[in-house]
Formats: sequence, C-alpha cells, structure tokens
Amino acid sequence: MIVLMVVLFVLGYAAIAMEHKIKINKAASALILSALLWVIYMFAAPHLISLSPDFREMYASQLRNGGDVTSLVYDYVSGVQMIESVGDIAEILFFLMGAMTIVELIDAHGGFTIVTDRIRTRNKRKLLWVIAGLTFLMSAVLDNLTTAIVMVMLVRKMVPDKGERWLFASVVVIAANSGGAFSPIGDVTTIMLWVKGNVTAVHLVPYLIFPSFISLVIPLLFICRMLKGKLPDTAEVGASSYLAEGVVSKVEQKTIFFLGIGSLMFVPVFKTLTHLPPFVGVLLGLSVLWFYTEIVYRRKRQVPESEKVRISVVLGRIDFSTILFFLGILLSVSALQCAGILSSLAQSLEQVFHGNVYGINIIIGMLSSVVDNVPLVAGAMGMYELAPVGSPEALAPFMQDGSFWLFLSYCAGVGGSMLIIGSAAGVVVMGLEGVDFGWYLKRISWLALLGYLSGAAVFMMIEHFV
Repeated sequence: MIVLMVVLFVLGYAAIAMEHKIKINKAASALILSALLWVIYMFAAPHLISLSPDFREMYASQLRNGGDVTSLVYDYVSGVQMIESVGDIAEILFFLMGAMTIVELIDAHGGFTIVTDRIRTRNKRKLLWVIAGLTFLMSAVLDNLTTAIVMVMLVRKMVPDKGERWLFASVVVIAANSGGAFSPIGDVTTIMLWVKGNVTAVHLVPYLIFPSFISLVIPLLFICRMLKGKLPDTAEVGASSYLAEGVVSKVEQKTIFFLGIGSLMFVPVFKTLTHLPPFVGVLLGLSVLWFYTEIVYRRKRQVPESEKVRISVVLGRIDFSTILFFLGILLSVSALQCAGILSSLAQSLEQVFHGNVYGINIIIGMLSSVVDNVPLVAGAMGMYELAPVGSPEALAPFMQDGSFWLFLSYCAGVGGSMLIIGSAAGVVVMGLEGVDFGWYLKRISWLALLGYLSGAAVFMMIEHFV
C-alpha cells in the first residue's frame, strides 16, 4: 500500500507537470490524487497505525474494554487525522483567499498604479532587477504567498508579452523564497523554527541574508540574458486603466492601497500579539477594507450601482481553480505525512548522512521542491531535539542558533524554488499566470538549483570563518 501511494503521488505530479500536453486542468489532477491517496491510506491504516503510541493513548479505554481495533483505527483516521489535516489546510486556504481578495480589491481600484507609476524604466533587464529587489525585501516582511500575489499583479500590468512575463514571474518565485528564508516572519518554516526557539532573529538575519541574496542573484544574472531591449510603446508602464476608474478619487484610491498593504503587513504583528493563526489577521484586514469601500460607495449615490466595484464584484475575479489546486496538493502531502512516509524519509536521510548537518539539510531543501517544506521541517525538528546551552561539542549544531537550524531555515525556504510547485509562492504564480511546469523545469529549475547551491556554499564558508 505504501509503495502504491508513492507511485500514485509520482504519477499525480507527472499529470500536473504535463497539464498542457494532456489537456487536463492541474486542479483536477491534484484533487483526484488527494482523494485516491486518502482512500488507499484508509484501507492501509489498520496495519500502519494500530500500534501507534498516539492512537493507543487516545483509545486506551476502548482498547482495554475489548473495542474493535479496525473500527477504532478508521475513527482515528477520519475523526482525528483527517480533521487535523483539513484544519491546517483550511488555515492556508482562508489566508490565500483573504490575501487574494485584498490584492484584487487594490488592483480593481488602481492602487498598484501608486507603485507602477514610480517605476519609469522601460529597459526589461533593469525592470527585472527592480522587481526582484522589491520581491526580495517585501517577502522578508510579508509572507512569500502574499508577496507573490502582489508582485505578479504588478508584473501583469507592466509586461504584456506572455513569454517574458513568465520569466518575470519565475524571478518573483525565486526572490520570494530567498527573501523569506532570512527573516523570522518571512516563511512558514522560519516562523516554526523561530516560535519554537530553535533560532533567534539576532542570528538568523545576519547569517542568512547574504546566502539568501546570492541564491537570488546567481539565477537573476542568467535570466537577465534572456531579456533584450525595452518594453514596447504600447505597453504602458504604470497603466492607469482599472475597474473603478473615474468612480473613486485619488485620495480614496490611495487609502484603499495603504489600508490593503498595511493590513497584509500587520498580519505577522497580529499573530505575535494574539497568537491566533495568520488567516484571522488577513480576514480582519479584509473586513476593514470591506467596511471602508462600502462607506465610500454609499456616499456615491450619483454613480450607477453597476459601476461600483464592491467586494462582491471582486470575489468574482478570484481564480478558485487555484484554490482547489492548492487544496489537492496539500491534502496529498498530508496523506503521505499521516502514512508515515515523510518521517521514514527523514530517518533514511539520517542513516545515509550519519549526522552530517550540511548533507541532510541540502537534501531536505531539494525534497522541499517536491513535497511541502512544512512537514519536512517538522520531521527534522522531531528527529533532532533542541540541545541545551552548554551541551558537548558534538551537539553544538543542534543548540539554539546552531548551524543545523540556521542551515535548515535556508535550505527549506530556498529549495522550493527548484520546481514551480515546490513552494506556496510557486503554486500561486502557477495558478495566477498559468506558468507551465515543463517550461519552468526546462528553463528555470537548473538556475534555481545553481543559486541554491551557491547560497549553501556561502553559508558554509561563513560558518567556517566566523
């Protein structure tokens, strides 16, 4: 059964990769993959988890009273593991839907022209560097997902050619992942390590900012050579056409922009202050924008209702096939995690590398381009406990801010750029811009790998000489 799950996972990813050749939407492939994996896991569960400590502890009284083990296992899978998986996934999906709605609302009211109007260069290579730099810095403050959504919307307005726009979108993916790796609030994996006390911001930022920067610059130098000339005159950088043009004033436009971006930037602060999941902060920001736009349009009685761009109109512009694709991918990975496949993989890495922190993390980074980096990092944190201060030299890499945890932050964050489906930013860009898996694999993956390994080498040099 385990082998069958792995084979199905590979075939499902192949179907997603060949979306344009087989003419089947990747969301459909992801959803059927997730359903089949969970069905197979349910049938295999009595043999996989009947001896699990968590299972036996939860159902200790029923087992003592002679309860049917198979029935209890089915109840555990459907009532515990499935519910927990769906809960974790729902947090991400609600966050994604909230962030996408905020970004679409800003775009519909011309808010991004505040940024695009200030980008005057028509040189494609210069524009690529500007986009990369903005994405890199923004993803350190916002999360990768939100940054990718915002920057793809900007690129869509400035680059008319689809092929060139895919190059820009690919750089957005790489820059978002690299920028999120050195910040304690930039990526979900760094947040995990930061919250658990494995790393501190004081060490994380100075140790990882340069390797992360190198992981972006190396592929950027090569991608620049794929672009030549300037944007055509028909492509207006900072184009001002938007749904609510002529309906909202400049002040209202700017207010919507700053409220939207401000609410997204407030999410990490909200999480730190309240300890609630980030999606609650996003929904709070969305509700504030909703209130504001309703008040704005209530005052515009002279404007026909059909011209008012309310939230209900913006919701119609959200690409829900992207949401469903995300749902399918995350459900598939959770099935592998519940079946113990990912934890077995982590243990195999330990056996192969015998505690070599660099080798283990480099492989974890490469694996994060195939499966979600969250369970990989969670597995690594489960395999290696945080060593207390004053531990023997052999455990130094596992103490707070030790080389294992710092390098894990880099590898898990940056490694996802090697495949378009290897990170949340990549999945969103794939959904929004329709970037083809095979195209990215052929043109960008090797560059992302080169950047990843270059940054890793820089980190090891820093560790050696500092």
